[in-house]
Amino acid sequence: MSVNITINDAVKKFGDTTVISNLSLDIYDKELFTLLGPSGCGKTTLLRMIAGFNSIEGGDFYFNDKRINDIDVSVRNIGMVFQNYAIFPHLTVRQNVEFGLHNRKYSKEEIAKEADKFLKLMQIYEFRDRKPELLSGGQQQRVALARALVIKPDVLLMDEPLSNLDAKLRIEMRQVIREIQKEVGITTVYVTHDQEEAMAISDRIAVMNGGVIQQVGEPKQIYHRPKNQFVATFIGRTNLLPATYKHAEKTIYLGDYQIPANNLVLEDDAKVILSIRPENFFHSEQETNLKGILRDSFFLGLNSHQIIEIKHSQQMVEVIHESSLEESLPLGEEVSLTVNYAKLNVFSEDGSRNLLKEESQS
Repeated sequence: MSVNITINDAVKKFGDTTVISNLSLDIYDKELFTLLGPSGCGKTTLLRMIAGFNSIEGGDFYFNDKRINDIDVSVRNIGMVFQNYAIFPHLTVRQNVEFGLHNRKYSKEEIAKEADKFLKLMQIYEFRDRKPELLSGGQQQRVALARALVIKPDVLLMDEPLSNLDAKLRIEMRQVIREIQKEVGITTVYVTHDQEEAMAISDRIAVMNGGVIQQVGEPKQIYHRPKNQFVATFIGRTNLLPATYKHAEKTIYLGDYQIPANNLVLEDDAKVILSIRPENFFHSEQETNLKGILRDSFFLGLNSHQIIEIKHSQQMVEVIHESSLEESLPLGEEVSLTVNYAKLNVFSEDGSRNLLKEESQS
């Protein structure tokens, strides 16, 4: 059985230090939900509170309507996959996968049947009689995932499960996790600091910083309409540029460059911060465009990146465009840029909130 997870006003303290304060969150049945944030933001602490490994100093945790605060770890019916795999080196692959079934007193026939099912599902059946030391990192992670799922947990918890793998294998394994999670249909809470990984696998993401949830939403929503400057800079890359909003003209001024701004929640002239993703700048030869000087350029296969100094402010911006076989511009060349207004974000001067109207953030 899969469950909804509800967290109301959670508090976690270590001694006199409060690391999570009054945090509330809803995780839906069967979804793959990711807690994303920098090291020390509280994401693993929150995961361990759900698991029962950390004490809870305040608030309520529910699996459906069942309050689990005081329920022992052993009876919460969770599956756990750790960063270091935590599989038993002295047992074979099959014995590792069967371990939880033996503890739950399944019959010999049921153990064999269920173990075979998940060994095949995770594509490690052919390695069933090997010891973990003879497996690759990706194969060991498949063993850990099979062992966690074979017991039919209500919730699967995954703590940085791919961080020990090389880049190519991480991409392969995140696809495996996504496919298996959907096939099994289990509520999954996934912790990572890797924003690309989070966007690739998640139904929804909670971005955390300093023990506080900054934004919850689908990957596209968080990327295109971040709620504040922290989310904009943590999820992907962005250029932050100070600008001025003129209410009477419904226009943002970036130096002499004018940006129409009918969708701002501002009634007065104000200093604002523009957030422009590198891919949302375009080269375009028009007199009214933003002028700059090409200071650096580098080729990264599919895309080329340029560092451009904006003339009016001497600020540097990053511009990404699709690579071509054409000869690149020489450094020091003047360039003319325009902006994709539809994907522009505008933050308050302190960066604490997105000033776009709600309908434009949907």
